[in-house]
Amino acid sequence: MTLLQITSLLIVLAGAFGAINYLFLKLPSSIGILVVALIASLAVIGLDVLYPASLVEETIRAEVMAIDFSDALLEGMLGLLLFAGALHVKVSDLRAQWKPVFLMATLGVALSTAVVGAGFSWLTGMPLLIALTFGALISPTDPVAVLGVLRQAALPKSLETKIAGESLFNDGVGYVVYLVLVGLAFAGTGHGGSHGTENAVEGALWLFAQEAIGGALLGLILGWLTFRVMRLIDDYALEVLITLGLAFGGYELAVALHVSAPIMAVCAGLLIGDVGAKYGMSEETRRYVDAFWKMIDEILNAILFLMIGFEVFAVAFDTSSVIAGLMAIVLALIARLTAVAIPVFLLKPFSDFSKGTIPIMTWGGLKGGISVALALSLPDSEWKPLILTATYIVVVFSIIVQGLTVAPLAKRVGPEPELDV
Repeated sequence: MTLLQITSLLIVLAGAFGAINYLFLKLPSSIGILVVALIASLAVIGLDVLYPASLVEETIRAEVMAIDFSDALLEGMLGLLLFAGALHVKVSDLRAQWKPVFLMATLGVALSTAVVGAGFSWLTGMPLLIALTFGALISPTDPVAVLGVLRQAALPKSLETKIAGESLFNDGVGYVVYLVLVGLAFAGTGHGGSHGTENAVEGALWLFAQEAIGGALLGLILGWLTFRVMRLIDDYALEVLITLGLAFGGYELAVALHVSAPIMAVCAGLLIGDVGAKYGMSEETRRYVDAFWKMIDEILNAILFLMIGFEVFAVAFDTSSVIAGLMAIVLALIARLTAVAIPVFLLKPFSDFSKGTIPIMTWGGLKGGISVALALSLPDSEWKPLILTATYIVVVFSIIVQGLTVAPLAKRVGPEPELDV
C-alpha cells in the first residue's frame, strides 16, 4: 500500500470506529476507538483460528507490519501532538506549578526508570541496562485521554496543569533518557555511538545535555522568531499555516541537529500558546489557531489510538511474555507511585498538598503510544520481543482500565486534591 492509501485507510477506520463508539460504547473518544480496534483485531485473530485457510490474519498482519509505527509516531505525529498539547497550557499556570512539574519530569522519570528496570531485571533475568531501557520507555505519561475525563470530574485547574505539564516534559526527558540508555545497553552492536566503554558514562551525560538543553534552546528560538513574524501579520489563515510550519519544520530541524525534538516542540508550543497568543495574534486569529490545533490534536489521537489497537498483530504473545507483562503492570504502578510521592514529600516543607494529589496523579499517569513506538524502535536482540509484549500489555491496561476509572477515583478522594503554593 502507498502512503496515501495507508493514511486514507487509517482516517476512514478512525472515523468509523469513532462512530461505533459514539453510538454504542459511549466511552471517551480515544479510549473508545482503541477498544473497538482491539475488538476488531481480536475478532480477526479468532476468525483465523476457526478458519485457518482464510489467511485473513496473515494478510492483515503483513499490512500492519508494513506500517512503521515507530517512525510514524516519533518522526511525524509526536511533534504535532506535543506542540498542540503545549499550545493549550499557559505559562502562567505552569509557573505556579513549576516545582512539582519539574521534579516529577526529572527526578520522577529517573526514579520510575530505576524501579521498573531493577524490578524487571530481577523478575525476568534480563541484563540490568536493557531492563533500565525498558524502564525509560515505559516511564513517560500520556494524559491526553484522561484530561477530558478529569475535566468532567471538575478538578481544580492546578491539578490539570500538573498532569499536563509533567507529561509534556517527561515525554521529552524520558525520550532522552531512553536514547542514553540504548547507547549504553547496546554499545558494541552498532547502536551505542562512537564512545568507547571507558567513556560511556561521559558520552551519555554529554548526549543528555546536548539533547535536552539543545532542544529547549531551539524551541525557544524558533518560537520567538515565529512570534516576531506573526506580530507583523493579521491574516488568521496564514498565521495558522505558520504555526503548522513551526511544528513540522522545527521538529525536523531538531532531528537534523541531533537535539531533542519532543522538548523543542513543547518549548515552542508553550511560547506560541502564551506570549504569541497574547501579543502576536488578533482575537480572530487566536480563535482559529486554538480551534485548528484542538482539531489536529483530536484527529491525531484518534489515529494514534487506532494504530495502538492494531499493533496487537505485531506483538508475539506467549505464556511467559504475558506473565511478564502482567507483572510489569504492577511494577509500572509502583514506579509511578514512587515518581509522584517522593517529589511530593520533598516539597511538603514548602507547600501543602491535599491527600488526593498522590492517588490521582499516580492512577492518572497513563502510558501511551510513545512507549509502544520506543519499544518497536529498540535494536534487535533476544530481549526485544519480551519488552515489546510487556510494553503493549502495560499501555493497553493503562489506557483502558486506568483511563476509565480515574474520574470516579478523583471524585471519591475529594473535590480539591491540589497543591497550594
